[in-house]
Order: sequence, then structure tokens, then C-alpha cells
Amino acid sequence: MIDYREEANAICEELVTQRRDFHQHPELRFQEHRTSQIIAKQLNQLGLEVQTGIAQTGVVGILEGDKPGTTVLYRSDMDALPIQEDNDEIDYCSTIPGVMHACGHDGHMAIALGIAKIMSKHRDKINGRIKFVFQPAEEGAGGAEAMIDEGILENPEPDVALGMHLWNPLPVGHVGVASGATMSGSSTFKIVVHGKGGHAAMPHTTVDPVACSGHLITALHTIVSRKMDAMAGAVVLSVTGVKTSSHEHNIIPETVEIVGTFRTFNAYTSEVMEQHIRDVSFSVCESVGCKSMVTVRHLTIPVVNDEAVVERVKTAFSHIVEPEKFEDARTMASEDVAYLMEDVPGMYVFVGASNPAKGLTYGHHHPKFNFDEDALPLAVALMSSAIGQYVCTPPAD
Repeated sequence: MIDYREEANAICEELVTQRRDFHQHPELRFQEHRTSQIIAKQLNQLGLEVQTGIAQTGVVGILEGDKPGTTVLYRSDMDALPIQEDNDEIDYCSTIPGVMHACGHDGHMAIALGIAKIMSKHRDKINGRIKFVFQPAEEGAGGAEAMIDEGILENPEPDVALGMHLWNPLPVGHVGVASGATMSGSSTFKIVVHGKGGHAAMPHTTVDPVACSGHLITALHTIVSRKMDAMAGAVVLSVTGVKTSSHEHNIIPETVEIVGTFRTFNAYTSEVMEQHIRDVSFSVCESVGCKSMVTVRHLTIPVVNDEAVVERVKTAFSHIVEPEKFEDARTMASEDVAYLMEDVPGMYVFVGASNPAKGLTYGHHHPKFNFDEDALPLAVALMSSAIGQYVCTPPAD
């Protein structure tokens, strides 16, 4: 039996070095050229069959076992965020102005490469194959769908899909596992309020889209509490930005643009939310003589963990993590790994990564985001053991 924890701890220093290199050289969505070259080179050195240039910068590495069996897809994201890092006290701060690994994808890549290193040593024990997918553009740009369109769920087709997220809402050492919907589907909206501009000293000669937008923002924020069934599942709506066609203090503009997001745990609720946004926008604007134009984009679907996969993976995890450190983790955040798991039974795991004693408490997408690197070998051990449940277990007669 493979001691995944011991083997992961043995490469801890390598994991940290790899993660810090990725952190210092972040790349935005579909621009992960340096990143993908490093990943492809290391996978080649491990003897995997490597494909590059999938969805521009995506990489797939296939580790073929010595015996036939199950195909496990393991996915890691690669892209950084357009955020200026505010962690000057660390010696591996981003070297790219305005770009930062503020969500943990640098760690995810190091973890996936660590898993590949461990599992490639045990090729003789593998019944089947492991398909490592390194995906660009997770941060709202459709990277998963782009890779699916280019065939990553074919040749060979996966039997199960696995992935993980370093997760600062949980302390290091804890693991979030849950069946069913664990991350929400994500949608965005843009509402352009059209009025009649004019001089701010004579508002009676205008149809003020700014005043209208104030009423509309309030009305939008009451949709969840007043139009949605509280028993029908979690829903959140947030207006996140307002922009006018004029920025002068003495001009009432022609238009105001309102943008925001809403998150739900099922497709039906998402459709209902879209219709409410359209109806409320039309009603509020019409009541004061304005017009509205609403655009809604559905970015991701909910991440849904397969119950049978969860039970099997938890069995593997129980050899690595104490029962009291398992958490039933769910979040209104979103992840396009959901598309890889839409037709393939799978599981997405949260690995705790915060540590107040080290000051590592900032949330994802914050300029001071960072995580406890002790989570790296733990995540490698956990996910290696999860994969091992499928490919290192003799197939049934």
C-alpha cells in the first residue's frame, strides 16, 4: 500500500519552491504561456504523454498504468487575477505589476505536479490511467468549456473527475467534503438605464437616470428577500458597479450602467432570478420615464459532487485526516470545474489553507491573499489517495 502522506511530505520543499515560482510569475487568462511551458516540461520529464496548446494555453498529461482499468481526470487551474499584490513582506511577491495569484491557483498547479510525480513512481500499480488537465482561464473566461470543446473529455473518456481548491475559509489541516451542490452557478448582469440628460441646475428638464438607478439598485437588492422562496435554496445577488455616461458635477447624464452578479445552486432558480431582474428593471425605469436594457450572462453552473464518489474518496481521506477535521463545506463562490463534472461523476474538495497565527487570514481575490504552505503536502497526499482509490485498487471480477 502506498503511503501517500509520507511521499507527499518527502517532496514538501519542492512543492513550496514550485508554488513560489508560479506566484512570482502570474499570468492572466489565456496568457499562461510561461506557466504551461513549465508544466509541460515537467510532465514530459515524468514520462507522461503530453498535449499542449489546448484552448490556447491548456496542457493535458496522461499517465498510463501498466494494466487496464479506470480513467481518472484530475484538473488544476492556472490563471492569475488582475490584482496588484500587497504582500511586500514576502520574498516571492508577484513580479508582474497589476497581476497576482490571489486565489491559490499557483498552489493548485504545484499540487497537481506533485501528484503526477508521486503517481508516476507507481505506474506498475496503476490499473488504468490518470488524465492531468491544466486549465487556463478559470476566472470567469470559460476555460473549462473551451477545453471541453477541444476534446479533453474524449480519447480517453474519464470515468471520474476530481479536483481541489485551497480554501482560506477553512483552517489548515481541515478538509471540506460534501455531497450534492457545493459551489453555486454564477451569472452576471448589466443594466443600462436610459434617460434624458441635461443641466444639473435644471433637473425638471431632464429624465434623470441617476435618480432612477438609485431606486433600481434598492429594488434589485430586495429580489432575493421578497421574490424568492426562502425554502427553495441559497441565492445571492450583488450590485457591484455603477458608471454614468458623464462624470461632470453639473451634468445629468444620458445613461447609467449598473453591473452585478447573482449566484444560485440550481439552473431553475437562475432562470427565475434572470426574469425577476428583467421585470424589476423594466417596472422601475418605466415608472419614472426611463428605459432599461438588460444583459445577463450565465458564466458557470453549480458544482455538484457525486454521492458515490464522495463516499469512496472520504474512505481514502480517513487514512490521512482525523474525522473531526472533516467539514461539510459549501459556498456561493463558483468554479467552472462544474462543466467537467456535468456528465462525469466527480468530486471537488476544499483543503483548508488559512492560519491566523501566521497572519494568513485574507480571503480569496484580496490583494493580501496568501495561504499556509503546510496545506501543499496535505493536499498532495489527499488527492493522490483519492486517485489511488480508483486506479490502484484491483478492478472487480
